[in-house]
Amino acid sequence: MNNKIPIPKEYDEQVMLFEWADLMSARHPELYLLTGSLNGVRLTIGQAVKAKRAGMKKGYPDIHLPVSRGGFHSLYIELKRLKGGRVEPEQKAWHGRLRLEGNKVMVCRGSVEASEVIMDYLSKNILKEVY
Repeated sequence: MNNKIPIPKEYDEQVMLFEWADLMSARHPELYLLTGSLNGVRLTIGQAVKAKRAGMKKGYPDIHLPVSRGGFHSLYIELKRLKGGRVEPEQKAWHGRLRLEGNKVMVCRGSVEASEVIMDYLSKNILKEVY
């Protein structure tokens, strides 16, 4: 008998993260702005062609929180399974470009780590320019 607990897939981790965000959004309204990409969803060839034509790009991070904190413009999260999964070269390239533009980019293993990163990010000071 195999008693190993199955490791959730990346998609399931992302669903759990957004369920958590929905629960927390009353106390942290910034979480209403949290969005996820569908880059990790398997598509038919026809769907993939349509998605690419409509702007989907390989390597784009899974999660985006367009809220400025701690000197960063936004938070991007590349979500990985608790075990397995690696950051691909296209993802690394996106991360570098996004960091150059003043964004915080994190790679998180699982929804719990991602939720901790989000809460830490939201706890940072809001920097406002004086006009």
